[in-house]
Amino acid sequence: MEFQYIDGGICAAKGFKANGTYCGIKKPSIDRQSPDIKHKNDICLYVSDTVCNAAAVYTQNKVKGAPILVTKANLEKSGGKAIAVIANSKNANTCNADGVEKADRMCQLTADALNIPKEQVIVASTGVIGQILPIEPIEKAVPVLVKGLSYDKNAQAATAIMTTDTVKKEFAVEFKIGESICRLGGMAKGSGMIHPNMATTLNFITTDCAISAELLQKALSEIVKVTYNCLSIDGDTSTNDMVCLMANGLALNNEITDEGEEYEIFKKALYEVMANLTRMLAKDGEGASKLLECICTGAPDKNTAITVAKSVVCSSLFKAAMFGEDANWGRVLCAIGYADADFDIDKVDVLLKSDKGSITVCQNGAGIIFSEEKAADILSSDEIFIDINLKQGSEQATAWGCDLTYDYVKINGDYRT
Repeated sequence: MEFQYIDGGICAAKGFKANGTYCGIKKPSIDRQSPDIKHKNDICLYVSDTVCNAAAVYTQNKVKGAPILVTKANLEKSGGKAIAVIANSKNANTCNADGVEKADRMCQLTADALNIPKEQVIVASTGVIGQILPIEPIEKAVPVLVKGLSYDKNAQAATAIMTTDTVKKEFAVEFKIGESICRLGGMAKGSGMIHPNMATTLNFITTDCAISAELLQKALSEIVKVTYNCLSIDGDTSTNDMVCLMANGLALNNEITDEGEEYEIFKKALYEVMANLTRMLAKDGEGASKLLECICTGAPDKNTAITVAKSVVCSSLFKAAMFGEDANWGRVLCAIGYADADFDIDKVDVLLKSDKGSITVCQNGAGIIFSEEKAADILSSDEIFIDINLKQGSEQATAWGCDLTYDYVKINGDYRT
């Protein structure tokens, strides 16, 4: 299946406008080299020209942010319909006595400004847990956001959801359903507190493809399993994780209502966007200097492949070894060995590679002689691939992560203050 990569993020699909602005939730940053005070966007809004079918997947953490509770309630009341999404950064609005009231207020402000039902507004927040979210800056920001909505302000929205992210994360594709050109794009935020236990971080995806609400939710749930759920930065599952997918049908294709060829095309487009956003999240992990991509092949079933690949990228010892550019393959075998799956460890091969070459470090579950100098050179790249072949089937899966560095501790040592 051919997909054309396009610009536009959440505005790539027809009929989606966005905006982002600074309202005062984030502290302004001061440049010590100049007297200028820099304001970074901390709230965003994106809106469809027409009502969308909406699907969402939420964190599995028992502690859930107020925006998660309000969004779930809104989508239940609306029958899975949505028009707008409002999201803020720096404050997660979680574990606050007035959290639901504030999240609901954000929806009402947005609904009033757009003249739409409140239950057709999705709300999200990310940032520090346990600090009261000031509503006054948001009350002032909503009219500004609405007034400035534009079909080309996806970047303003993408920067507004950043916390410790160092770069904005956007991706979009164009594809055909029948004779119709469809587009699907999204934006994501996340750098730390990311672990594969649903969704990871805040992720917003839009499409102009016409697809039923039931199949939209089914596709999202299936693709989350092999993308966001296969990502780990630090082993911590956030309280506010959410993936939201909206489809407005403005591509005017015949609505996808069954699991046939057109549904498979849509799923592949969704995977293309979500997998690339997942990869961006992994590469921008807090303090990270290397992207780690683990591909497990030769598995007896898909779940085994996923479990093994995730086990490796989640290993703190292996992540630390990659930071040190040490081909300590024993840590890979150790992580494979405690993976909760049934396979024969004595058949496993492990190969490490990068743009500087590749090297096999383990065959049939045992170490082999290899050049440490060549291995160190391979691991000096900023993108490392770990190929694991179980040689026990035909299924495969990929998981993404990053190395564990000194800077991760520095960033999280004073994150709240």
